[in-house]
Amino acid sequence: MTAGTTTITPRTTAEHELAALQREHGRPLFALLLRLSDGDRQRAEDLVQETFVRAWQHPEALRADDFDSVRPWLLTVGRRLAIDARRARQARPPEVGDAVLDSARICADHAERSAATLDVREAVKTLTPEHREVLVLVYFQGASVAEAAAALGIPPGTVKSRAYYALRALRRVLPGYAPDLR
Repeated sequence: MTAGTTTITPRTTAEHELAALQREHGRPLFALLLRLSDGDRQRAEDLVQETFVRAWQHPEALRADDFDSVRPWLLTVGRRLAIDARRARQARPPEVGDAVLDSARICADHAERSAATLDVREAVKTLTPEHREVLVLVYFQGASVAEAAAALGIPPGTVKSRAYYALRALRRVLPGYAPDLR
């Protein structure tokens, strides 16, 4: 054996052989993996690199006399790696950036909403019967001012006035809920 020659053992592939594989089969492999990666160049490049790592780890597959070219083996390995990568991405929830979390709407949970409902019910009980009647008809049952006036037998102006004073009284009793009562 002379100095400067590379010995190929059954467990490794020489660096120059990998470089030759890359030159000969790299573009078609990259094209396939780019399609399988939905146009994500970085992911396709990572898959190409992983495919050649597998080739380096399995030199016996590259030297098999059963086929004329190693391209089918490389394309098959690359395709399987792409499928595995897609399945892994689908198995876990998508990542979200900080910007998405910062702009996400915060919703009150059911317990908070239930507690607020109880607070409002208790506050409505503190109103005079006249104010409570108007408030229930207009705000809780959705009646128009005219409908409430007809149901209560009072002028529409009185309905508006009682609704105004009822809400004002609720704002005093429920200071933390004031924005909801406007």
